[in-house]
Amino acid sequence: MTVTLDAGRSSGAEPGTTAPETTTPAEAAAERTTAADSTPRRPSLSPSRAADFKTCPLLYRFRTIDRLPEKKSRAAVRGTLVHAVLEKLYDLPPAQRTVEAARTLVDPAWAELREEPGITELFEAPEGAPGDGPAPKAESLEAWLASAGELVETYFRLEDPTRIQPEGREELVEVTLPDGLLLRGYVDRLDVAPTGALRVVDYKTGGMPREAFEGKALFQMKFYALVLWRTRGVVAAQLKLLYLKDGDALTYSPDEAELLRFERTLQAIWAAIERAVETGDFRANKSRLCSWCDHQALCPAFGGTPPPFPAEAAAAAGWRTTLPLTTVG
Repeated sequence: MTVTLDAGRSSGAEPGTTAPETTTPAEAAAERTTAADSTPRRPSLSPSRAADFKTCPLLYRFRTIDRLPEKKSRAAVRGTLVHAVLEKLYDLPPAQRTVEAARTLVDPAWAELREEPGITELFEAPEGAPGDGPAPKAESLEAWLASAGELVETYFRLEDPTRIQPEGREELVEVTLPDGLLLRGYVDRLDVAPTGALRVVDYKTGGMPREAFEGKALFQMKFYALVLWRTRGVVAAQLKLLYLKDGDALTYSPDEAELLRFERTLQAIWAAIERAVETGDFRANKSRLCSWCDHQALCPAFGGTPPPFPAEAAAAAGWRTTLPLTTVG
């Protein structure tokens, strides 16, 4: 169970000092945390929502229970664009998966992405994180697209896509544990060797974390490894994070004992979430990540007042709560 770097380590950026990674299009569609989506679904735990609760229980509530809208950022949308290009790259025959071909995929992927609400507006005015002061000079769309192309090009320094034939891309993996906890998430890429060995690959458009924070970076990958182990009976031979900003890769090989411990960790997180939903008690946890939070105006850590807990919506979505069921208009 050793951590190995496939390329030279850069200093990277500590979690909490840079904007959080975006979710992929598949994750966004699966979780649908906007207020416009009122379709009840069975409560489940994903890597991103587990990370939300660990970071700040109140953020988890706002995203998962209240489903408050959040504005997009250029960094997040760039991540979505790069993920889309790398997914489409593997639609090509192996011999055609070249840097040049990948570059040609950027514009059509962008044409499709910009049709989504709120995307084009990002380039109409400069943006900055709350509390950053005056927003910096706006990056032009052309420069932004070029930066996405550079991230795609960096990918080719980390892997040779002509030698890879994925079994799955943006693939939903889910399992219900014996205690009833539903785990679900989307894997960027799943490779299966002729021997049956599994490799789970995730693309990151941000910087590589410092060594002290590698455990946090691997949380998502262990989540996927646990689900795959419970559904396929095979422990992934390798978990691989590709950091396209730095051109670094972080690989890790778990074992069964570690995945069992991780399963207990997820069950403990879920038990804490269920207790919070039952009582409506979600505490704010102030950290550097607050700089990128859209909900400061509603957060007690910044002098705000959260809206009444939506017990009716929580119950309709399958949560158990002891609070009065009063419909919030």
